[in-house]
Parts: sequence; structure tokens; C-alpha cells
Amino acid sequence: MATLNLGFENQLWEMADKLRGNIEASEYKHVVLGLIFLKYISDAFQEKHQQLVAEGAGFEEEPDEYLAENIFFVPNIARWSYIKDSAKTPTIGKIIDDAMIEIEKTNAALKGVLPKNYARPELDKTKLGELVDLFSFKIGDAESRAKDVLGRVYEYFLSHFGSSDGEFYTPPSIVKLLVNMIEPYKGRIYDPCCGSGGMFVQSQKFVEEHQGRKDDIHIYGQEFTATTWRLCKMNLAIRGIDGNLGERDADTFTNDQHKSLRADYILANPPFNIKDWGGNKLKEDSRWKYGVPPIGNANYAWIQHIISKLSPSGIAGFVMANGTMSTTSSGEDEIRKNIIEAGLVDCIVTMPTNLFYTVTIPVCLWFVTKNKQQPRNRQDQILFIDARKMGTMVTRKHRELSDDEIKQISDTYHNWKNGTNYQDITGFCKSANLEEVRSHEYILTPGRYVGIEEAAKDSEPFDEKMTRLTGELAELFAKSHHLEEEIRNQLKKVGYEF
Repeated sequence: MATLNLGFENQLWEMADKLRGNIEASEYKHVVLGLIFLKYISDAFQEKHQQLVAEGAGFEEEPDEYLAENIFFVPNIARWSYIKDSAKTPTIGKIIDDAMIEIEKTNAALKGVLPKNYARPELDKTKLGELVDLFSFKIGDAESRAKDVLGRVYEYFLSHFGSSDGEFYTPPSIVKLLVNMIEPYKGRIYDPCCGSGGMFVQSQKFVEEHQGRKDDIHIYGQEFTATTWRLCKMNLAIRGIDGNLGERDADTFTNDQHKSLRADYILANPPFNIKDWGGNKLKEDSRWKYGVPPIGNANYAWIQHIISKLSPSGIAGFVMANGTMSTTSSGEDEIRKNIIEAGLVDCIVTMPTNLFYTVTIPVCLWFVTKNKQQPRNRQDQILFIDARKMGTMVTRKHRELSDDEIKQISDTYHNWKNGTNYQDITGFCKSANLEEVRSHEYILTPGRYVGIEEAAKDSEPFDEKMTRLTGELAELFAKSHHLEEEIRNQLKKVGYEF
């Protein structure tokens, strides 16, 4: 197969999807993503292997030579050349399982991470072999490596599997906006519900795009679902990101894997409105500094957990259901009031609908910080941004924000934050003081503050408009009389008159 180019991801997805057969998409994603991961680390290994062979010192089979450069050592039976040569054999499933097992044995960081159920009977081995052939493209040249082709393919496939179950994937435009708002240049980045790691990947991209080094950021995450935790480990590995995701998958509320962590940046998309989150066992938890969250809804538990993890100069940006801005249920309004009075809320952004793949629920973005004095004192101010009219429907059900729209929102925030070139724009943004927020009973819905955008001026002369409108109205009246008469006639035919 020819070298993959960056316009080929969709075609590759369609070809892979045709090979799915009767396997559920939720299961097939592990088959496909596991193979892409295996291909990726094998290609990286092979490139380094050839360099060591050329040097002639005989170190090409020494694992330490690879680990020193953050490259996974791949044993002989796990190398893609061997997998590819075995693609047409009936034992291809067992061969791939054995490859995954050997890679985990050789690389401690991948222990318990890789999928190892390719030999199961329900997975058609002919189609599995065809999938191996599909991924046997050549990307060893410098240009392809520089473009991170397989990393792009992995991310593309993640997004498409996310559109089918949505459980582990936050839409890219939301992730990019969050990252652009909090600007994680250097320090500790934490995501308490990290899914497949999209926040971390985008943070790394942000650092590299701004001439920073990916070693300047340190990743900490936690994920509740075991399969998604493993996907995240693979996603970070494919990007060369060294992240601490805890010892295993775990519940953030009841089994915090980073108890002593205080993060400089927090990015999160917690699950919305979770009822059964174990709140009845955590009533005395030290994280509930601003009020005990209701047992039947975890939203304000997530918010307070995030606040508890911030360093003294830290900033957090996270996704929440719109209800969190105005709820008065079960004491949540009192918690919100206490958080606001503590000067923690920096900015609230309301987003348009249809941004997520599987739900149409509208969402908002919260930005909280413990350091509102810097770079200028904004302790008494909260920025409200109403972005509900932004975005373009790219499919019948899914909307995306453009890069220009993301820039407009983030620039507005940074201009306000730095005290330069900011001004309130009716219908879009407003810097409100605490007294004004109090007058609205601590409701944080931006629409209450930004006002209504002035309608565009109508250039049509009044007399002409009234002539047109009365003509249209007369036509509608005439149609209504005709329809009324038709209905009377039809009813008369079946014996009813009025």
C-alpha cells in the first residue's frame, strides 16, 4: 500500500469499518486501535533499529538503547514485519495476542494496557488479516514521521469511535478552546476524568505550537473505565507523552490516585448529572469546602474536587451542564454562592448545542482560579461570554467551532484578563462585578449579563415594507378562506355540516 497522506484518514476509516462484520463498534475500536498502536511502536522501533545496525556496535537488540530515547523495544515476534507475513494464516489472532504479551513483558510502562483478545472465536480471522494488510503502509520516511501520520490516524479513529459511543471522547473544538483559554505552557496538568487523553494531547500540541518543549509539562490523569484507561495509556504512548495515570483505573471520588497533587492547570469534561456517585459515603470529605454536594447529582462534587486540586496560582477550565449555572436544587445554589464569594470564578462561557456526538444537551465552560490578582486584580470581576450562536453544522446532528471562533473567544478572555483591548460587546461578552452577580442571586448564565445583540438595521422603507406585508397577509387570508371551504366540503361528504 502506498505511503499514507494526511487526506487519507477518512478513506482508511471507511475501509476498516467495512471489515468490522458483526462486531459491535464498542468492541471493534479495541481491535483497530490496538493494531494501529502495534504498527506505530513497531515502525518507531524499526527506524531506531536500522540506525543501530548502521552504527555497527551490535546494540540493536539491547532494550536500553531504545528506552533511553523513549522508544518501546519490540521483540522479534511482535515486529510488524512478522505480523504482516502472518496475516493470511488462521492463527493470526493468537500471533497478535502473543505479540501484545511480549511487548508488555519488555516494556513495564505498558503492563496490563494492550488488548489481548484477538484470538477469540467471534473475531473473523480472514477479516483480521485483511485489517493487518490495510495498516501495512510504509511511513518510514522522514517526511511521514515528521507529519506524525499514524498519530493522526489514531486520533482520527478515536474521534469516529467517539461519535458512536461518545463515552471517552470530548469533541476537538471544545478541547482546543479549553486549552487555548488556560494556555498550559509549563507545569503540572491534571484531568480527573481523562477519557482517552484528548486534553493531554492538545496541551502538548499547544506547547509545541508556541515553541515550547513537551518536557515542560507533566501529565497527571485518572479514569474510571478500565478499557478507556488503557486507550489513554496507548494514546499518550503513541504521542511520546510520559503521563502518570495512576496505578490503574479508579473512581476519582472514592479512590483518588493523586491525593497530594496540586496542579497548575486542570482540564476536564466530567460526566454530567451523575446520580450514583457515592456521595452518601463522602459527606464529611475535606474537598467539600464550599458545601456538601447533593447525593443525587455529582456536578458540584466535580467542581469542588477540581478546585481542591488547584495550586495557589493554578487555573482550571472544564465542561459542565448548563444547569450548574443556575440550579437551586439541594443546596447547589449555596455552594455556587460560596464559590463565587471566594473569588474563584474567573469566566463562564455558554456553548451552542450539538457539539457532542451523541447528545444535544447544551453545555457551558467554567474557568476558575485561585490567583485572580495576577496579571491584574480582577478579584471582583467575572467575565461572561455567550457563544451560543457560534459554530457550523458539519453534519445534520453535529456542530463544530471554527479556529477563528475559538480564537475570538480565547482572545476576548485574555484581553480581559490582561486588561488590554477589552470591551464589553452587547450580546457576546460582559465583565460583571460581584455586586451585579449578587443582584442576579448568584446565577451565572451569561445571557443575564451580556444583554441582547442589537438587531441589524432594516434598510427597507416603511411604506414599501407595509405594502409588501399587507399584500402577503391578504394572500394568506385568501388561502385560509379557500382551505376553510375545502374542509367544509370534505366534512359534508361524510355527513357532517357546520
